[in-house]
Amino acid sequence: MTTSEARLAEELRSLDRVIVAFSGGVDSATLANASLRVLGAERMLAVTADSDSLATGELEHCADLAKQWNMPWLSIATNELSNVNYVANRGDRCYWCKDALMEALAPVAVDMDATITLGVNVDDLGDHRPGQEAARVRGARFPLVDAGLAKAEVRMLAKKWGLPVWDRPAMPCLSSRVPYGTPVTVRVLSRIDRAESELRRLGFVELRVRHYDDTARIEVPPKEMAVVVSQSEAIVAALQRVGYRYVTLDLAGLRSGNLNAALGNGSA
Repeated sequence: MTTSEARLAEELRSLDRVIVAFSGGVDSATLANASLRVLGAERMLAVTADSDSLATGELEHCADLAKQWNMPWLSIATNELSNVNYVANRGDRCYWCKDALMEALAPVAVDMDATITLGVNVDDLGDHRPGQEAARVRGARFPLVDAGLAKAEVRMLAKKWGLPVWDRPAMPCLSSRVPYGTPVTVRVLSRIDRAESELRRLGFVELRVRHYDDTARIEVPPKEMAVVVSQSEAIVAALQRVGYRYVTLDLAGLRSGNLNAALGNGSA
């Protein structure tokens, strides 16, 4: 057992029973798998929030991982779009998202006498992530942080354990594609979801479609820009079908946290 594994196992044993907020990304998947290994199926539960901001296929992805690992799992509906603070899409939007998640998970945690845990790693602490504070004030714990694990160490553990998500690109919620100040609606999220699905159908993996009313701004890694240009006709046609009038390519490339630049810092 590596030092990283030992530290994480110690943190999980100290919690005894846990609910893992399970998005299917490398952080939450590593935390969930570690919880299953350390605590066993009787003392852990992975829960995925079924939200309007969840991209197509992500809920099924989480269910498939749980089935592969024989891991207790359930999905639970969250309704952050009923909260005017979330819909307003100010700089604290993520706070209200995590607040809705914690509200939904609270009765499950009480029934299990378990601690709610989130897959936050040390590298996340410097980003603009108000959702972390919403979770913390409601008693959630961050075992990866408490064990001192940065993103690279999380990926190393996931690779060592043979988890298929060890190199999976980040998949932040669809609302992160909407500039602050633009209201978040089901219609907007659906258009973004369909646009990104079209790009994945065309072979792109790491991408964002940033939403500016009738303009889509595509972000891909710089090495893939030439491919976007070579497929521009198909891409424009696909995104116009889902409702965008103009389709642009961001020449600065994919940047996690691009829209948070308006707040002076970044994530997503």
